[in-house]
Amino acid sequence: MSKQFDVVVIGAGPGGYIGAIRAAQLGFNVACIDDSQNDKGGPAPGGTCTNVGCIPSKALLQSSEHYEHALHHFGDHGISVGEVKMDVAKMVARKAAVVKQNNDGILYLFKKNKVSFFHGRGSFAKAVDGGYEITVTGAANETLTAKHVIIATGSSARALPGVPFDEDKILSNDGALRIGATPKSLGVIGSGVIGLEMGSVWRRLGAEVTILEAMPGFLGAADEAVAKEALKCFTKQGLKFQFGVKVGEIKSGKKGVSIAYTDAKGEAQSLEVEKLIVSIGRVPHTTGLNPEAVGLKLDERGCVVVDGDCKTNLPNVWAVGDVVRGPMLAHKAEEEGVAVAERIAGQHGHVDFGLVPWVIYTSPEIAWVGRTEAQLKADGVAYKAGQFPFLANGRARALGDTTGFVKFIADAKTDEILGVHIVGPYASELIAEACVAMAFKASAEDIARICHAHPSLSESTKEAALAVDKRTLNF
Repeated sequence: MSKQFDVVVIGAGPGGYIGAIRAAQLGFNVACIDDSQNDKGGPAPGGTCTNVGCIPSKALLQSSEHYEHALHHFGDHGISVGEVKMDVAKMVARKAAVVKQNNDGILYLFKKNKVSFFHGRGSFAKAVDGGYEITVTGAANETLTAKHVIIATGSSARALPGVPFDEDKILSNDGALRIGATPKSLGVIGSGVIGLEMGSVWRRLGAEVTILEAMPGFLGAADEAVAKEALKCFTKQGLKFQFGVKVGEIKSGKKGVSIAYTDAKGEAQSLEVEKLIVSIGRVPHTTGLNPEAVGLKLDERGCVVVDGDCKTNLPNVWAVGDVVRGPMLAHKAEEEGVAVAERIAGQHGHVDFGLVPWVIYTSPEIAWVGRTEAQLKADGVAYKAGQFPFLANGRARALGDTTGFVKFIADAKTDEILGVHIVGPYASELIAEACVAMAFKASAEDIARICHAHPSLSESTKEAALAVDKRTLNF
Protein backbone atom coordinates (compact mmCIF):
# COMPACT_ATOMS: atom_id res chain seq x y z
CA MET A 1 0.00 0.00 0.00
CA SER A 2 1.28 3.46 -0.89
CA LYS A 3 2.54 5.70 1.91
CA GLN A 4 1.22 9.26 1.73
CA PHE A 5 3.40 12.36 2.11
CA ASP A 6 3.04 16.07 1.51
CA VAL A 7 6.58 16.31 0.12
CA VAL A 8 8.90 13.62 -1.20
CA VAL A 9 12.52 14.58 -1.85
CA ILE A 10 14.53 12.38 -4.21
CA GLY A 11 18.18 12.69 -3.21
CA ALA A 12 19.81 13.47 0.13
CA GLY A 13 22.69 15.66 -0.96
CA PRO A 14 23.01 19.26 0.29
CA GLY A 15 19.96 20.43 -1.67
CA GLY A 16 17.87 17.38 -0.82
CA TYR A 17 18.45 16.89 2.87
CA ILE A 18 18.38 20.61 3.64
CA GLY A 19 15.17 21.02 1.62
CA ALA A 20 13.57 18.02 3.35
CA ILE A 21 14.43 19.29 6.83
CA ARG A 22 13.20 22.81 6.06
CA ALA A 23 9.92 21.44 4.66
CA ALA A 24 9.43 19.37 7.81
CA GLN A 25 10.11 22.43 9.97
CA LEU A 26 7.37 24.23 8.04
CA GLY A 27 4.87 21.59 9.09
CA PHE A 28 4.82 19.20 6.12
CA ASN A 29 4.87 15.41 6.29
CA VAL A 30 8.15 14.74 4.46
CA ALA A 31 10.04 11.75 3.06
CA CYS A 32 13.56 11.75 1.64
CA ILE A 33 14.89 8.98 -0.62
CA ASP A 34 18.58 8.33 -1.23
CA ASP A 35 20.51 5.32 -2.54
CA SER A 36 24.06 6.21 -1.49
CA GLN A 37 25.64 3.54 0.64
CA ASN A 38 28.73 3.13 2.78
CA ASP A 39 31.24 0.30 2.63
CA LYS A 40 28.94 -1.91 4.69
CA GLY A 41 25.93 -1.30 2.47
CA GLY A 42 24.23 1.04 4.93
CA PRO A 43 22.80 4.46 4.11
CA ALA A 44 25.22 7.30 3.43
CA PRO A 45 23.15 10.47 2.97
CA GLY A 46 24.92 13.68 2.04
CA GLY A 47 25.39 13.24 -1.68
CA THR A 48 28.59 13.93 -3.58
CA CYS A 49 29.51 16.72 -1.16
CA THR A 50 29.63 14.54 1.94
CA ASN A 51 30.73 11.25 0.41
CA VAL A 52 33.09 11.94 -2.48
CA GLY A 53 33.42 15.72 -2.70
CA CYS A 54 33.62 18.67 -0.34
CA ILE A 55 34.00 16.92 3.01
CA PRO A 56 36.49 14.13 2.22
CA SER A 57 38.61 16.37 0.02
CA LYS A 58 38.94 18.93 2.81
CA ALA A 59 39.92 16.16 5.23
CA LEU A 60 42.72 15.05 2.90
CA LEU A 61 43.78 18.64 2.25
CA GLN A 62 44.05 19.25 5.99
CA SER A 63 46.07 16.08 6.61
CA SER A 64 48.44 16.76 3.74
CA GLU A 65 48.89 20.37 4.83
CA HIS A 66 49.84 19.25 8.35
CA TYR A 67 52.38 16.90 6.79
CA GLU A 68 53.88 19.65 4.66
CA HIS A 69 54.09 22.02 7.62
CA ALA A 70 55.85 19.38 9.72
CA LEU A 71 58.21 18.64 6.85
CA HIS A 72 59.07 22.17 5.83
CA HIS A 73 57.77 24.84 8.21
CA PHE A 74 57.83 23.65 11.84
CA GLY A 75 61.52 24.57 12.07
CA ASP A 76 60.66 28.21 11.45
CA HIS A 77 58.68 28.14 14.71
CA GLY A 78 61.47 26.50 16.69
CA ILE A 79 59.78 23.10 16.63
CA SER A 80 62.16 20.19 16.13
CA VAL A 81 60.78 16.86 14.98
CA GLY A 82 62.36 13.58 14.01
CA GLU A 83 61.84 11.81 10.73
CA VAL A 84 58.46 12.84 9.33
CA LYS A 85 56.42 10.02 7.83
CA MET A 86 52.96 9.89 6.31
CA ASP A 87 50.73 6.89 6.93
CA VAL A 88 48.45 7.21 3.91
CA ALA A 89 46.18 4.39 5.06
CA LYS A 90 45.58 6.17 8.37
CA MET A 91 45.00 9.48 6.59
CA VAL A 92 42.39 7.85 4.35
CA ALA A 93 40.80 6.13 7.37
CA ARG A 94 40.49 9.49 9.13
CA LYS A 95 38.84 10.88 6.01
CA ALA A 96 36.36 8.01 6.06
CA ALA A 97 35.60 8.65 9.73
CA VAL A 98 34.90 12.32 9.02
CA VAL A 99 32.54 11.31 6.21
CA LYS A 100 30.69 8.85 8.46
CA GLN A 101 30.25 11.49 11.15
CA ASN A 102 28.53 13.67 8.58
CA ASN A 103 26.39 10.78 7.28
CA ASP A 104 25.28 9.97 10.82
CA GLY A 105 24.61 13.63 11.53
CA ILE A 106 22.20 13.88 8.61
CA LEU A 107 20.34 10.74 9.71
CA TYR A 108 20.08 12.24 13.20
CA LEU A 109 18.67 15.48 11.79
CA PHE A 110 16.11 13.52 9.78
CA LYS A 111 14.99 11.76 12.94
CA LYS A 112 14.95 14.96 14.98
CA ASN A 113 12.84 16.77 12.38
CA LYS A 114 10.56 13.76 11.73
CA VAL A 115 11.65 13.29 8.12
CA SER A 116 10.97 9.71 6.96
CA PHE A 117 14.11 8.36 5.29
CA PHE A 118 14.03 5.62 2.66
CA HIS A 119 17.28 3.98 1.59
CA GLY A 120 17.00 3.14 -2.09
CA ARG A 121 16.62 4.65 -5.55
CA GLY A 122 13.64 6.91 -6.05
CA SER A 123 11.91 7.04 -9.43
CA PHE A 124 8.68 8.36 -10.86
CA ALA A 125 6.02 5.69 -11.42
CA LYS A 126 3.06 7.76 -12.57
CA ALA A 127 0.96 10.83 -11.93
CA VAL A 128 -2.03 10.19 -9.69
CA ASP A 129 -4.90 12.28 -8.41
CA GLY A 130 -3.46 14.96 -6.20
CA GLY A 131 0.17 14.16 -6.83
CA TYR A 132 2.73 11.59 -7.95
CA GLU A 133 3.53 7.99 -7.20
CA ILE A 134 7.20 7.40 -6.41
CA THR A 135 8.82 3.97 -6.35
CA VAL A 136 11.68 3.24 -3.94
CA THR A 137 13.91 0.40 -5.08
CA GLY A 138 16.20 -0.86 -2.36
CA ALA A 139 16.58 -3.50 0.32
CA ALA A 140 12.88 -2.99 1.02
CA ASN A 141 10.87 -1.77 -1.97
CA GLU A 142 8.29 0.91 -1.20
CA THR A 143 5.68 2.97 -2.99
CA LEU A 144 5.17 6.56 -1.89
CA THR A 145 2.63 9.16 -2.96
CA ALA A 146 3.30 12.87 -2.64
CA LYS A 147 1.59 16.12 -3.53
CA HIS A 148 4.96 17.80 -4.04
CA VAL A 149 8.20 16.25 -5.31
CA ILE A 150 11.64 17.85 -5.03
CA ILE A 151 14.27 16.36 -7.35
CA ALA A 152 17.76 16.68 -5.86
CA THR A 153 19.65 13.85 -7.52
CA GLY A 154 22.93 15.74 -7.97
CA SER A 155 25.63 15.10 -10.54
CA SER A 156 28.24 12.57 -11.65
CA ALA A 157 31.81 12.95 -12.84
CA ARG A 158 32.16 13.47 -16.59
CA ALA A 159 34.39 10.87 -18.25
CA LEU A 160 36.45 11.41 -21.38
CA PRO A 161 34.80 9.84 -24.44
CA GLY A 162 35.93 6.23 -24.73
CA VAL A 163 37.90 6.40 -21.47
CA PRO A 164 35.73 5.03 -18.65
CA PHE A 165 36.72 5.37 -15.01
CA ASP A 166 38.15 2.18 -13.54
CA GLU A 167 38.84 3.95 -10.20
CA ASP A 168 42.19 2.17 -10.05
CA LYS A 169 44.39 3.93 -12.57
CA ILE A 170 41.90 6.22 -14.32
CA LEU A 171 40.14 8.06 -11.53
CA SER A 172 37.12 10.29 -11.00
CA ASN A 173 36.87 12.41 -7.86
CA ASP A 174 35.70 9.24 -6.09
CA GLY A 175 38.80 7.23 -6.96
CA ALA A 176 41.08 10.21 -6.33
CA LEU A 177 39.85 10.26 -2.73
CA ARG A 178 40.55 6.54 -2.28
CA ILE A 179 44.17 6.34 -3.43
CA GLY A 180 45.81 4.02 -0.91
CA ALA A 181 49.47 4.98 -1.37
CA THR A 182 51.26 8.01 -2.74
CA PRO A 183 51.91 7.50 -6.45
CA LYS A 184 55.31 8.50 -7.78
CA SER A 185 53.62 10.31 -10.65
CA LEU A 186 50.10 11.62 -11.05
CA GLY A 187 48.43 13.14 -14.08
CA VAL A 188 45.41 15.40 -13.85
CA ILE A 189 43.25 16.38 -16.81
CA GLY A 190 41.51 19.64 -15.94
CA SER A 191 42.78 22.48 -13.76
CA GLY A 192 39.47 23.22 -12.06
CA VAL A 193 38.61 22.86 -8.38
CA ILE A 194 38.87 19.05 -8.17
CA GLY A 195 42.08 18.89 -10.20
CA LEU A 196 43.80 21.58 -8.16
CA GLU A 197 42.71 20.27 -4.77
CA MET A 198 43.54 16.62 -5.44
CA GLY A 199 46.73 17.56 -7.25
CA SER A 200 47.76 19.61 -4.21
CA VAL A 201 47.08 16.74 -1.78
CA TRP A 202 49.27 14.24 -3.59
CA ARG A 203 51.95 16.76 -4.52
CA ARG A 204 52.40 17.52 -0.81
CA LEU A 205 52.78 13.82 -0.11
CA GLY A 206 55.52 13.42 -2.69
CA ALA A 207 53.88 12.71 -6.04
CA GLU A 208 55.13 14.42 -9.19
CA VAL A 209 51.94 16.06 -10.46
CA THR A 210 51.31 17.24 -14.02
CA ILE A 211 48.07 19.04 -14.87
CA LEU A 212 46.85 19.15 -18.47
CA GLU A 213 44.30 21.86 -19.28
CA ALA A 214 42.49 22.37 -22.58
CA MET A 215 41.88 26.08 -22.03
CA PRO A 216 44.66 28.48 -23.02
CA GLY A 217 44.81 30.11 -19.59
CA PHE A 218 44.44 29.30 -15.91
CA LEU A 219 41.19 29.64 -13.92
CA GLY A 220 39.27 31.56 -16.55
CA ALA A 221 36.32 32.09 -14.17
CA ALA A 222 38.48 33.86 -11.59
CA ASP A 223 39.77 37.41 -11.63
CA GLU A 224 42.83 37.65 -13.85
CA ALA A 225 45.08 39.02 -11.11
CA VAL A 226 44.01 36.24 -8.72
CA ALA A 227 44.58 33.54 -11.34
CA LYS A 228 48.02 34.91 -12.16
CA GLU A 229 49.07 34.98 -8.50
CA ALA A 230 47.69 31.51 -7.81
CA LEU A 231 49.44 30.00 -10.83
CA LYS A 232 52.74 31.51 -9.71
CA CYS A 233 52.30 29.98 -6.25
CA PHE A 234 51.28 26.53 -7.48
CA THR A 235 54.15 26.42 -9.96
CA LYS A 236 56.61 27.38 -7.21
CA GLN A 237 55.21 24.55 -5.07
CA GLY A 238 56.03 22.04 -7.79
CA LEU A 239 52.78 21.50 -9.68
CA LYS A 240 53.45 21.29 -13.41
CA PHE A 241 50.96 22.81 -15.84
CA GLN A 242 50.37 22.47 -19.56
CA PHE A 243 47.72 24.78 -21.05
CA GLY A 244 46.03 24.71 -24.43
CA VAL A 245 46.44 20.96 -24.78
CA LYS A 246 44.32 18.57 -26.80
CA VAL A 247 44.18 15.14 -25.22
CA GLY A 248 44.40 12.20 -27.60
CA GLU A 249 44.67 8.47 -26.93
CA ILE A 250 44.84 7.28 -23.33
CA LYS A 251 46.13 3.79 -22.59
CA SER A 252 45.97 2.07 -19.22
CA GLY A 253 48.37 -0.78 -18.46
CA LYS A 254 49.91 -2.66 -15.56
CA LYS A 255 52.52 0.01 -14.93
CA GLY A 256 50.23 3.02 -15.24
CA VAL A 257 48.63 5.31 -17.77
CA SER A 258 49.95 6.77 -20.99
CA ILE A 259 48.41 10.03 -22.28
CA ALA A 260 49.06 11.27 -25.79
CA TYR A 261 48.34 14.96 -26.38
CA THR A 262 49.24 17.95 -28.47
CA ASP A 263 50.54 21.03 -26.69
CA ALA A 264 49.65 24.68 -27.25
CA LYS A 265 52.11 24.81 -30.16
CA GLY A 266 50.41 21.85 -31.84
CA GLU A 267 53.35 19.56 -31.17
CA ALA A 268 52.78 15.91 -30.22
CA GLN A 269 53.59 15.07 -26.59
CA SER A 270 53.11 12.15 -24.24
CA LEU A 271 52.86 11.75 -20.47
CA GLU A 272 53.46 8.55 -18.48
CA VAL A 273 51.96 8.44 -14.97
CA GLU A 274 51.06 5.85 -12.37
CA LYS A 275 47.55 7.24 -11.99
CA LEU A 276 45.38 9.71 -13.86
CA ILE A 277 42.64 11.90 -12.40
CA VAL A 278 40.08 13.10 -14.95
CA SER A 279 38.36 16.25 -13.68
CA ILE A 280 36.70 17.81 -16.72
CA GLY A 281 33.42 18.73 -15.08
CA ARG A 282 30.26 16.98 -13.98
CA VAL A 283 26.99 15.97 -15.58
CA PRO A 284 23.46 16.01 -14.08
CA HIS A 285 22.53 12.68 -12.55
CA THR A 286 19.09 11.49 -13.61
CA THR A 287 19.82 7.77 -14.06
CA GLY A 288 16.89 5.77 -12.77
CA LEU A 289 14.69 8.79 -12.18
CA ASN A 290 12.32 7.65 -14.96
CA PRO A 291 11.28 11.16 -16.06
CA GLU A 292 9.43 9.72 -19.07
CA ALA A 293 6.78 8.20 -16.81
CA VAL A 294 5.40 11.63 -15.95
CA GLY A 295 6.66 13.77 -18.85
CA LEU A 296 9.37 15.58 -16.89
CA LYS A 297 11.36 17.80 -19.25
CA LEU A 298 15.15 17.61 -19.48
CA ASP A 299 17.36 19.87 -21.59
CA GLU A 300 20.04 18.87 -24.10
CA ARG A 301 22.64 18.59 -21.32
CA GLY A 302 20.45 16.31 -19.23
CA CYS A 303 19.52 18.99 -16.68
CA VAL A 304 15.99 19.08 -15.31
CA VAL A 305 14.46 22.19 -16.85
CA VAL A 306 13.33 24.70 -14.22
CA ASP A 307 12.31 28.34 -14.06
CA GLY A 308 13.73 30.96 -11.75
CA ASP A 309 11.82 29.48 -8.80
CA CYS A 310 13.04 25.91 -9.42
CA LYS A 311 9.66 24.82 -10.80
CA THR A 312 9.73 22.15 -13.50
CA ASN A 313 7.25 21.80 -16.37
CA LEU A 314 5.07 19.64 -14.09
CA PRO A 315 2.77 21.05 -11.40
CA ASN A 316 4.19 20.67 -7.88
CA VAL A 317 7.44 19.11 -9.12
CA TRP A 318 10.58 21.04 -8.25
CA ALA A 319 14.30 20.49 -8.81
CA VAL A 320 17.39 21.89 -7.10
CA GLY A 321 21.17 21.66 -7.00
CA ASP A 322 23.51 20.10 -9.53
CA VAL A 323 20.67 18.56 -11.54
CA VAL A 324 19.47 22.02 -12.65
CA ARG A 325 21.03 25.12 -14.24
CA GLY A 326 23.55 27.22 -12.40
CA PRO A 327 26.83 26.50 -10.64
CA MET A 328 27.34 22.99 -9.27
CA LEU A 329 28.11 24.09 -5.73
CA ALA A 330 26.88 22.52 -2.49
CA HIS A 331 25.94 25.85 -0.89
CA LYS A 332 23.98 26.87 -3.98
CA ALA A 333 22.01 23.60 -3.69
CA GLU A 334 21.34 24.25 0.00
CA GLU A 335 19.98 27.71 -0.71
CA GLU A 336 17.70 26.34 -3.42
CA GLY A 337 16.49 23.54 -1.15
CA VAL A 338 15.46 26.00 1.55
CA ALA A 339 13.88 28.35 -0.98
CA VAL A 340 11.77 25.59 -2.55
CA ALA A 341 10.51 24.35 0.82
CA GLU A 342 9.47 27.91 1.67
CA ARG A 343 7.79 28.39 -1.71
CA ILE A 344 5.77 25.21 -1.19
CA ALA A 345 4.65 26.73 2.12
CA GLY A 346 3.52 29.89 0.33
CA GLN A 347 6.48 31.95 1.46
CA HIS A 348 8.94 33.87 -0.70
CA GLY A 349 12.13 31.80 -0.82
CA HIS A 350 14.94 33.64 -2.56
CA VAL A 351 18.35 32.79 -4.04
CA ASP A 352 20.63 35.46 -5.52
CA PHE A 353 23.02 33.69 -7.90
CA GLY A 354 25.13 36.84 -8.06
CA LEU A 355 26.04 36.37 -4.40
CA VAL A 356 27.07 32.71 -4.50
CA PRO A 357 30.75 32.54 -3.45
CA TRP A 358 33.31 30.33 -5.17
CA VAL A 359 36.12 28.73 -3.18
CA ILE A 360 39.13 26.55 -4.00
CA TYR A 361 40.65 25.08 -0.83
CA THR A 362 44.24 24.86 -1.99
CA SER A 363 47.16 26.66 -0.38
CA PRO A 364 46.84 29.51 -1.05
CA GLU A 365 43.07 29.40 -0.88
CA ILE A 366 41.16 31.15 -3.64
CA ALA A 367 37.73 32.72 -3.18
CA TRP A 368 35.57 35.23 -4.95
CA VAL A 369 32.06 36.60 -5.16
CA GLY A 370 30.48 38.93 -7.69
CA ARG A 371 31.96 40.04 -10.99
CA THR A 372 35.54 40.23 -12.24
CA GLU A 373 37.21 43.16 -13.96
CA ALA A 374 36.97 41.33 -17.29
CA GLN A 375 33.22 40.83 -16.89
CA LEU A 376 32.66 44.47 -15.96
CA LYS A 377 34.70 45.65 -18.95
CA ALA A 378 32.70 43.39 -21.24
CA ASP A 379 29.45 44.78 -19.80
CA GLY A 380 30.66 48.37 -20.17
CA VAL A 381 30.40 49.08 -16.43
CA ALA A 382 32.59 51.86 -15.08
CA TYR A 383 34.39 50.64 -11.97
CA LYS A 384 37.29 51.30 -9.65
CA ALA A 385 39.47 48.68 -7.98
CA GLY A 386 41.64 48.45 -4.89
CA GLN A 387 44.07 45.75 -3.79
CA PHE A 388 45.96 45.01 -0.57
CA PRO A 389 48.67 42.36 -0.09
CA PHE A 390 48.81 39.95 2.84
CA LEU A 391 52.53 40.72 2.89
CA ALA A 392 51.60 43.95 4.72
CA ASN A 393 49.24 42.22 7.18
CA GLY A 394 50.59 41.64 10.70
CA ARG A 395 48.49 38.54 11.36
CA ALA A 396 49.59 36.98 8.07
CA ARG A 397 53.22 37.55 9.06
CA ALA A 398 52.58 35.90 12.42
CA LEU A 399 50.95 32.95 10.67
CA GLY A 400 53.94 32.66 8.38
CA ASP A 401 51.79 32.89 5.26
CA THR A 402 51.86 36.24 3.47
CA THR A 403 50.89 34.89 0.05
CA GLY A 404 48.35 36.75 -2.05
CA PHE A 405 46.01 39.69 -1.62
CA VAL A 406 42.45 40.96 -1.30
CA LYS A 407 40.94 42.85 -4.20
CA PHE A 408 37.78 44.99 -4.14
CA ILE A 409 35.92 46.21 -7.22
CA ALA A 410 33.31 48.94 -6.80
CA ASP A 411 31.00 50.96 -9.03
CA ALA A 412 32.80 54.11 -10.17
CA LYS A 413 29.80 56.35 -9.40
CA THR A 414 27.98 54.78 -6.47
CA ASP A 415 30.91 52.95 -4.79
CA GLU A 416 28.69 49.85 -4.43
CA ILE A 417 30.81 46.71 -4.15
CA LEU A 418 30.56 44.70 -7.38
CA GLY A 419 33.09 41.97 -6.66
CA VAL A 420 35.63 40.79 -4.11
CA HIS A 421 38.48 38.46 -5.03
CA ILE A 422 40.90 36.87 -2.58
CA VAL A 423 43.93 34.63 -2.91
CA GLY A 424 45.73 33.83 0.31
CA PRO A 425 45.31 32.39 3.81
CA TYR A 426 41.74 31.60 4.94
CA ALA A 427 40.20 33.15 1.82
CA SER A 428 37.30 30.72 2.26
CA GLU A 429 36.38 32.41 5.54
CA LEU A 430 37.17 35.99 4.59
CA ILE A 431 34.88 35.90 1.54
CA ALA A 432 31.82 35.68 3.83
CA GLU A 433 32.24 39.34 4.82
CA ALA A 434 32.06 40.30 1.16
CA CYS A 435 28.91 38.21 0.65
CA VAL A 436 27.16 39.92 3.57
CA ALA A 437 28.28 43.37 2.45
CA MET A 438 27.13 42.84 -1.13
CA ALA A 439 23.80 41.37 -0.01
CA PHE A 440 23.09 44.66 1.76
CA LYS A 441 24.37 46.75 -1.17
CA ALA A 442 27.28 48.08 0.86
CA SER A 443 29.82 50.46 -0.59
CA ALA A 444 33.57 50.01 -0.39
CA GLU A 445 33.61 52.98 1.99
CA ASP A 446 31.20 51.13 4.32
CA ILE A 447 33.73 48.31 4.73
CA ALA A 448 36.57 50.80 5.07
CA ARG A 449 34.77 52.56 7.94
CA ILE A 450 33.86 49.42 9.89
CA CYS A 451 36.19 48.53 12.76
CA HIS A 452 38.06 45.26 12.14
CA ALA A 453 39.96 43.42 14.87
CA HIS A 454 43.72 43.89 15.02
CA PRO A 455 45.68 41.88 14.23
CA SER A 456 43.46 39.88 11.89
CA LEU A 457 43.47 38.77 8.28
CA SER A 458 40.17 40.62 7.87
CA GLU A 459 42.08 43.89 8.15
CA SER A 460 43.20 43.20 4.60
CA THR A 461 39.59 43.44 3.43
CA LYS A 462 39.34 46.83 5.12
CA GLU A 463 42.60 47.96 3.53
CA ALA A 464 41.53 46.73 0.08
CA ALA A 465 38.27 48.66 0.46
CA LEU A 466 40.27 51.76 1.39
CA ALA A 467 42.52 51.22 -1.61
CA VAL A 468 39.51 51.53 -3.92
CA ASP A 469 39.77 55.26 -3.26
CA LYS A 470 43.59 55.13 -3.32
CA ARG A 471 43.81 55.33 0.44
CA THR A 472 45.38 53.00 2.99
CA LEU A 473 46.16 53.00 6.71
CA ASN A 474 49.22 50.77 6.63
CA PHE A 475 51.14 52.45 3.82
